Formats: sequence, structure tokens, C-alpha cells
Amino acid sequence: MIDETESWTPRLRSKTAIRTTSTKHFVDPAIATAILDASPNDLMNDLNTFGLLFENLVLRDLKIYAQTLNGYVYNYRDKSGLKADAVVHLNDGKWGLIEVKLGGEKLINEGAESLKLLKEKIDQNKMSQPSFLAVITAVDSFAYKRLDGVYVIPVACLKP
Repeated sequence: MIDETESWTPRLRSKTAIRTTSTKHFVDPAIATAILDASPNDLMNDLNTFGLLFENLVLRDLKIYAQTLNGYVYNYRDKSGLKADAVVHLNDGKWGLIEVKLGGEKLINEGAESLKLLKEKIDQNKMSQPSFLAVITAVDSFAYKRLDGVYVIPVACLKP
């Protein structure tokens, strides 16, 4: 019923302490919804809970899709609060950073800024550049690439 996402430990330029505790999610966010006896209306009135369930759904899907590409999904958090909800790392060394947001310009911008800050912390003399930075959303109609290079991808566009 519970799935763990291991912590990613990149090579950083600074000596930032990385939190190495894995995160735990339900294998299916419907389990949490049932336990909470939450209706769609309840979730729309509690966007914090809805956001956590949405993140759970996206991570579940990303893990399935990454497996088809011989990859893994990790999370990243450091002591300064910088984070990536998902780090997709393939066996060929390619990797990308992902933030999960319900949507809206403000949240997408926050997610993109967080990803760009994390990218700058990584020692790219010891690790390759990320293949992509992406914010996965719930509500956008189409995927697009922002001027800063960060992709915004609706969850409905994810597929292996």
C-alpha cells in the first residue's frame, strides 16, 4: 500500500546537506481519498490536500513510465528547503528535474524557479547537465516550453 521514493544525491558545488530520507506515498492516491472519505467537492475546497494527492498520482505514473525506459524516480530536498518533487534518472546517465503543481501562473513560476536554482547548485563538471526541467500541472490544455527552458506539461500529456 505504501511506496517509497528514495532520495537523490547529486554532486553539488556547495557542501549543502541533503536530506536522505525517502518519501512515502500510497501506491494509489485513491486509497488516501477513500480513507479521508473525500468527495471531489471536498478536494476542490482543500487545495493543499488535493495538491498532495495530485503529486502522489504524478509520482506513481512517473515511476511506471521511467521503468519502461530503464530508469528510476527519486526525490530531492536539502536543508535550505530547495527541492524537486521528482528526479528522473535513466541508466544511460540522463536525468531531469520535475516539480508537480496543480497549476496557475504563480505556482508554475515557483516550481520553475526552484528547478533552476537546483540546476545551478549541481556541479556540472562532475555530472552532466539535466536533459530537462519540467513542471507537471493538472489543468493546462497543452504542453509548452517557457522562455527560460522549463517545460510545462499537463499530466494528461504523460505517456511512456
